[in-house]
Amino acid sequence: MVSLKGGVGKTTVTLGLAGAAINRGLKTLLIDMDPQANASTVVDPAKISFTVNDVLADARAGILGEAVVTSGWGQGLDLVASERALEHRAIPEGQGALRLRITMQGLADRYDLVLIDTPPNLGELTRNALAASDQALVVTEPAMFALQGAQQALEAIDVVRGYNLRLRTAGIVVNKVRSQSAEHRYRLAELALSYGDLVLQPALPDRAVVQQAAGACLPLQAWHSAPAREVSQIYDAYLDHLLNVDVSDNPLRKDA
Repeated sequence: MVSLKGGVGKTTVTLGLAGAAINRGLKTLLIDMDPQANASTVVDPAKISFTVNDVLADARAGILGEAVVTSGWGQGLDLVASERALEHRAIPEGQGALRLRITMQGLADRYDLVLIDTPPNLGELTRNALAASDQALVVTEPAMFALQGAQQALEAIDVVRGYNLRLRTAGIVVNKVRSQSAEHRYRLAELALSYGDLVLQPALPDRAVVQQAAGACLPLQAWHSAPAREVSQIYDAYLDHLLNVDVSDNPLRKDA
């Protein structure tokens, strides 16, 4: 998950996809690469002995497995937690961008899905996440700089593709949309005009239940209300899209 700035709901999207995956019975790993550690807090693990900060400091092949813990969301979701100290970790030169990828060796095969949350910038931690990923999902909001931010994120993905040939852009998620806002409708149209089918449909609406579920440290899918079901169905469609081998065939368009 990639975003250029904070506040767009990148972590919320990560958690929404995690909830959709475990609700479907997929064995899922969440790696929290954001020093704010919000995703780690919401999934509420009972005990954390090692964090991704410790993993990157060690950097041995396969060492990430020693930092995996079971989340408070149940056996379906495991976590590699973050911490504030990660913000000050200097990624070494040379193989610095491949550091996370090296530590993940032998681990991804144990899971149906691995989700990596990243800081709200395109710095070294985000580049490490991209270098370890098969797909990158750009998260933005319908605001003035949405188009510029999405473009910069896509350019960063292209740079990382130079040393991670597997990496492809899965799409652009527009989050926290208020359909009655003329400004939001304008920005959605602007993004659609520039990026076409790369903008996933439907966009995620701005619903209070999303923050309520996070505050209760529960997946949105466990929140029984009409707004929760509305947003959960969108995450289900996004998950279908991410799991589709051919990302050019966008199943979301069937419901657009």
